Amino acid sequence: MSVRFAAALAILAAVAAAPLAAPAVAGPAFPNASRALAPSFEEDASLKTDIDGDWRPPADKARDVSRHPLESLTFWGLQPGMTIVDVQPGGGWWTEILAPYAAQTAGHYVYGYAPAGPAPDAKARERQAASRQRFTEKFSDPRFGQIGDIDFTSSEDVAAHKDSVDFLLVARFFHDWATSEGETDRYLSAFFRVLKPGGILAVEQHRAPQGADPKAGTGWVPESYVIDAAKKAGFVLEAKSEINANPLDTRDYPFGVWTLPPTRQSAKDGHDDPSFNHARYDRIGESDRMTLRFRKP
Repeated sequence: MSVRFAAALAILAAVAAAPLAAPAVAGPAFPNASRALAPSFEEDASLKTDIDGDWRPPADKARDVSRHPLESLTFWGLQPGMTIVDVQPGGGWWTEILAPYAAQTAGHYVYGYAPAGPAPDAKARERQAASRQRFTEKFSDPRFGQIGDIDFTSSEDVAAHKDSVDFLLVARFFHDWATSEGETDRYLSAFFRVLKPGGILAVEQHRAPQGADPKAGTGWVPESYVIDAAKKAGFVLEAKSEINANPLDTRDYPFGVWTLPPTRQSAKDGHDDPSFNHARYDRIGESDRMTLRFRKP
């Protein structure tokens, strides 16, 4: 890790920990290039090794049958040596695969911070800092390499990382941004800025029927909502795939998409209702999802 990169990470960590601090101004953290690495769309033996890695918990591996990581990442065009941004990685299901892959292939794995909703208050910032700390601890093993950060809520940080990213993944987060006016457009514009020319925007998202309200808060959004927003930001839709389609998903559940696995919500307050019958929803499996590949011209 460069001294400049280490300093940038330290600044971002301090900002997350300080409730009322101003956004960090980070220096360029990743190698820049005139154009992104060209994908081959061929299966990668190194990637398969990381998907099969014994560091992945059995429960996460069990989801491969629904999330198709090898097929999805091959479709999106992941390549060795890429700088990869994983937007709002949550508990790190994709991180378990992408971080070691980047570390082994002379690439970079980057945590992309792009939360939904209004600017966080002091308590929200504390929760975010604690969540980021748990993520850091979980992925502190050297096999995951040095994990970088981009704060997409900071225009200064976005500007500092302009044209520096090969591959940016948004997995199941458009439904959160859609409920706040202008948020999807704001983030897609930022993603466009940090991607190199030729860079890939990879999307996996719960899919609503055409014409459904993306602001409904159910977890599903129409494919056209994502496509139109990405095109508005300047992206070109390069390909669609039905890798992650699920025709059994009827989208008529008491707690939206979160009624289905893996969340399996059974009560409005988020607590478990022992009397709730999960059988129907478990038979459906995970949601029907769009799988899209966009490119920055």
